[in-house]
Amino acid sequence: MTSIKTLGKKWKKGPAFRAEYDALEEEFALAAALIDARKQADLTQEEIAERMDTSQAAIARLEGSKGNPSLNTLRRYAEATGTRLKITFEATPEGQPRP
Repeated sequence: MTSIKTLGKKWKKGPAFRAEYDALEEEFALAAALIDARKQADLTQEEIAERMDTSQAAIARLEGSKGNPSLNTLRRYAEATGTRLKITFEATPEGQPRP
């Protein structure tokens, strides 16, 4: 039987998988930033939910990249974690628009 870890390594070598994975880079970065802000604030998802007047499930979806959060939601999350929301635009490595 092949392990998930082994399959993941194999799949990542394929160009189609890599393209799809790379297309999700921003979503992964946002999820990681949300989780990092919560951990730095030493808060649970439930505590963030209380501060945002929402449910723990909504915070789990937000941190799990489910959906497309509004700017207002991100601001509220930042406030709940005692952080400041900062959005930047960066040039692509080639300096060209991404497809």
